[in-house]
Amino acid sequence: MRDTIAFVMAGGRGARLMPLTGDRSKPAVPFGGIYRLIDFTLSNCINSGLYQIVVLPQYKSQSLTEHLEAGWNIFNARLGHFLRIVPPQQRVSLDWYRGTADSVRQNTYLIERTQPSFVLILSGDHIYKMDYNLFLDYHVEKEADLTVSLLEVGTDQAIQFGVAGVDSDYRITGFQEKPQRDVKTVPGDSTHILASMGIYLFKTEVLLEILNTMKGDDFGRDIIPSLLNNYRVFAYPYRKFNRIEDEVYVTLENGERQLKYEERTRDSSYWRDVGTLDAYWNANMDLTGVDPHFNLYGRRWSIHTCFLSAPPAKFVFSTERKEGFRVGKALDSLVAPGCIVSGIVRNSVLSYNVIVRSWATVEESVLLPGVVVGRHCQIKKCIIDKDNVIPSHTRIGYEPLEDQRRFTVTKRGITVVPKGHFRAG
Repeated sequence: MRDTIAFVMAGGRGARLMPLTGDRSKPAVPFGGIYRLIDFTLSNCINSGLYQIVVLPQYKSQSLTEHLEAGWNIFNARLGHFLRIVPPQQRVSLDWYRGTADSVRQNTYLIERTQPSFVLILSGDHIYKMDYNLFLDYHVEKEADLTVSLLEVGTDQAIQFGVAGVDSDYRITGFQEKPQRDVKTVPGDSTHILASMGIYLFKTEVLLEILNTMKGDDFGRDIIPSLLNNYRVFAYPYRKFNRIEDEVYVTLENGERQLKYEERTRDSSYWRDVGTLDAYWNANMDLTGVDPHFNLYGRRWSIHTCFLSAPPAKFVFSTERKEGFRVGKALDSLVAPGCIVSGIVRNSVLSYNVIVRSWATVEESVLLPGVVVGRHCQIKKCIIDKDNVIPSHTRIGYEPLEDQRRFTVTKRGITVVPKGHFRAG
């Protein structure tokens, strides 16, 4: 992908993820114990051999910028590689970024300076693995001016996405942004739609032409529908063509385990827009279990991030006392470095430097960095943001009415504790 430059949209306010986005942009939200959401898109770039990347932040971007500067300073300028963080600079007007298309329009000078053949537009807040080489090969094969990566989802989700109508050759014939009625469905299947993943691949000359001549601030809402009559716009069915080959262990007849490479069907089709608190919790839960829905442990398609300097996770105590059996253990869970567990953790994700004290239980929960769970606490189906020191004997997630008076509770019943709600002292 030497001839391609990627623009990563990273300015999302993430209003539906409040209170997690109260002090950080959506791409900077912690995920999976040690990552930020943007790490997955950037890792796809690196694993695809794409080393010319422009990140476009806007909303509360300090946390994101610090993460990128500390963890993604891995590019060699002598080879023409770069990751540039480009906030709004009012180069062409007095406006900030008004949308995905406008943010690229305000930075076309970077495209002209680099002179790539193709421009890849990406979202910085989705969880997935994608080989962009396959995407590019498809785009070239179709002789497309624009290719849009699309995902089959149920018609009930149409209101959340841009929806494409296609012909038998997957040329896009219509495009609706978050339609509420008259939804275009998959040919021959009235129960599914082709939903936009927010991933676009343009011929460079076409992109520059339309940004200079067309009005509109958003690719999905404004630009794509205007291109269908005069340009070759194609759909890329993500689950049909995307393939991620990674390491998988198999057990032989003699009982030995052997390493082999094979296509991970789950990883090749997995994609999550963690735009809501329920979706965020679900995606974290997808990482737990023996055979997780999304694999973080492959070596050929690894997920890169900024690794903090922290000691190994520690699990302490296995003794009988008056208060009961005192044991520190975690089952079907992800536990980041720096954690100390002397209670019981089940089906949960613990970020850096979390402490779970004795006789406490944490179940089906996501704990962000620095959370301390006091003795005898009971935490279930919660998302707890950083800098919370939860007093002993606190129960969260068991009494919905009481939780609703104090915290955000989602439709699914996930209780979300904002940053710093429980102060130390």
